[in-house]
Amino acid sequence: MIPGLGGMNPKKMAGMMKQMGIDQDEIDADRVEIFKKDGSKITVENAQVVRISMQGNESFQVTGDIGEGEAGLNEDDVKMVAEKTGKSENEAKKALEESEGDIAQAIVKLS
Repeated sequence: MIPGLGGMNPKKMAGMMKQMGIDQDEIDADRVEIFKKDGSKITVENAQVVRISMQGNESFQVTGDIGEGEAGLNEDDVKMVAEKTGKSENEAKKALEESEGDIAQAIVKLS
């Protein structure tokens, strides 16, 4: 945080940032997944994502509930594919694995 600006009005702060060429946009996201080169992933649930554009560069600020684990299928995705197709969760899981996690492709495959 910039010293002396802690109690500044958020609208005034946004105006100052805009004058400096810094633009922020909130992105309506629920979950963010980061797939690491070692095969693991970082999942941010209840994510709040802000895109920051400054001098032609874009960056993202992500906050939320963080979890780490093996990259793989999300159980919610498996349940959704099973519900949408009327198939078992095992069939949905297999279709998702074959489609490399592509939900739409798995649904089409099972339909």
